[in-house]
Amino acid sequence: MRARRRLRMGILALVSLVLLGAVPLYFGIRTLARDPVFDNLDALDVPGWAAVKTVDNVSGSRWCLQDCRLRERTVESERSAKETGPVYERALVADGWRRWKVGRCPEQPAKGSYTCWRRDELTLDLWVRDPTCALPPVNGQPAPSPAPSPAAGKCTGSLVSVKVRNAIDDERTRPQPSTDPSLTGEDPFPTLTDDPLGELTRSPS
Repeated sequence: MRARRRLRMGILALVSLVLLGAVPLYFGIRTLARDPVFDNLDALDVPGWAAVKTVDNVSGSRWCLQDCRLRERTVESERSAKETGPVYERALVADGWRRWKVGRCPEQPAKGSYTCWRRDELTLDLWVRDPTCALPPVNGQPAPSPAPSPAAGKCTGSLVSVKVRNAIDDERTRPQPSTDPSLTGEDPFPTLTDDPLGELTRSPS
């Protein structure tokens, strides 16, 4: 009887240790698998029509090993960009994000509304624009099909793109190089004349 009791107590202790270790392990794996930035974006107070379909993409390392993590989200909205943009901007402000007025925002010309934001150690780019529709014919031939998107084939509603980076990995947070000739030693934008050869100095005869 004593041996059976000891065996039972040992089994119960082993099961308790497994359960106590499994629960923290489960939540730890869940935390590592799910980026908290996406959880924060999920919690933005936007209406259902402004987040009909969501596509997430992640690249880089969370601990900035070689490349820092880049989080990208594309959302399909049922309403126009003019209605959708202010909704997301108000939601970002309510969540603690602040508008970031910085050069290269956007880095390339972009149609629609493009704004930049900062919060703590993160930067965020918000781009709201009309959905991608069929391209017009080129030289009488049908245009090639555009790249697929959440709203491909539709010309209503709008698309929302969100890009979140670590501020330390965002080049716009660093001092920008100067093009002052006094610092570089040469004028990066020399004045050009109409004469392609310039003024030639005559050699003495």
